[in-house]
Amino acid sequence: QVQLVESGGGLVQPGGSLRLSCATSRSIVSFNAMGWYRQASGKQRELVATITTGGSTNYADSVKGRFTISRDNAKNTVYLQMNSLKPDDTAVYYCKASYVGLHYWGQGTQVTVSS
Repeated sequence: QVQLVESGGGLVQPGGSLRLSCATSRSIVSFNAMGWYRQASGKQRELVATITTGGSTNYADSVKGRFTISRDNAKNTVYLQMNSLKPDDTAVYYCKASYVGLHYWGQGTQVTVSS
């Protein structure tokens, strides 16, 4: 069973930054892709950013230029650097790992952007 553990969430003021981490119980190079998703209260879960084994990245339009997804293969960890945070970024952020049609999710970490 694959386990994903997110960390790094918290309360931050508008304009601030946070870095989320997602540590996996299996080598991340074994996954086709990993990504970050978020779900705000009362809304559907949405894609934030993804990164493939080859290093290709994809971002939601709402976070382009502000968020950066990266990974450290040696640490089996994927990161989401979030800058210039806005109140609309408030949500539970989830890490997802995909492998040959199988998908694994973490438990989520809360990010709250508020003054």
